[in-house]
Amino acid sequence: MTECQLYKYNSSFYAVEKEEPIHFVNDFVETEIDSDYVSWLNFHSLLDRNSIEKLCTKLGIDKLSIDSIYNLQRRPKVEEYPDYMFFSVRSALPNPNDPSALNQEQITFLLGKNYLISFQEKSSDHFTDVRDRIEKARGKIRMKGSDFLLFRLLESIIDNYFEVLETISENISSIDAKLHISENKSIFKEIEIEKRRLIELRKIVQPMRDITMQLEHSESNLLDKSNFYYFSNLKSACVSALEEIDANKQILEGMSNLFYAAQGQRMNEIMKMLTVISSLFIPLTFIVGVYGMNFEFMPELKWKSGYFIIWGIMLSVISLLMIYFIKKGWLKRD
Repeated sequence: MTECQLYKYNSSFYAVEKEEPIHFVNDFVETEIDSDYVSWLNFHSLLDRNSIEKLCTKLGIDKLSIDSIYNLQRRPKVEEYPDYMFFSVRSALPNPNDPSALNQEQITFLLGKNYLISFQEKSSDHFTDVRDRIEKARGKIRMKGSDFLLFRLLESIIDNYFEVLETISENISSIDAKLHISENKSIFKEIEIEKRRLIELRKIVQPMRDITMQLEHSESNLLDKSNFYYFSNLKSACVSALEEIDANKQILEGMSNLFYAAQGQRMNEIMKMLTVISSLFIPLTFIVGVYGMNFEFMPELKWKSGYFIIWGIMLSVISLLMIYFIKKGWLKRD
């Protein structure tokens, strides 16, 4: 994938240019920013820091903002300047190589008059639908400004959050099915993996909600007030995602409790069976112990049928105890 891509469009025209970052350092400010068009420049990686810094300097971007592009631990926050707006968010996608983690990256946006620049931490494609809308003139995107383009890009990132949630929901359904038919302890590990993914996703979605709230209430002249409705929709989508995350966490907590309860129930069944067996042999042990004593005068020792009588007594005791246990329902498996 080319490291840098430029879309330039209006209601009746669009053009795409794919070049290395150094190509746009000299031309973007002088020739690509035009009041008759919207220009969207997307960096697919941050490897060419020198070109990125030169471009930002030409645009009059503050040095702190430039450094923040490379600060991957930065707290998400909309920074408003007279000529541009700056902020970063984190994207999330399912990770096919490691199901226990999310495939996430930081994406930084630089919104100016008639232009938008996006910086992706690594080579990935979150904005296929946005490009398709521009190329096929679907929806309002070609008739709107750079702030509406920003809305569409953020919408694509939030859609990815729901894709992750859908994957987690499918995994939860699979775990729920196995939970009722299997005693494998690996189920508990699967539950914990999904809980960690939800916690990780929540840490990504919540800052995005805060960003959309700031954009919705911004007083910057770079945002058309008629587009605040769309940013409000993004906030609502983030709230829905957070509610779904919390609901799935509660389901997983319930599964954990059910797993522990099932383990405890199985242990109780084992203990009950051992108790029943012990109860059967305790009286027999007592009888055998009595006649195992070495006293000289024990009348029963001289009986010709004593051995068979004792066996009869022991079998009778076992039979009576079994009948008693069955009547009490202690031998039934729950």
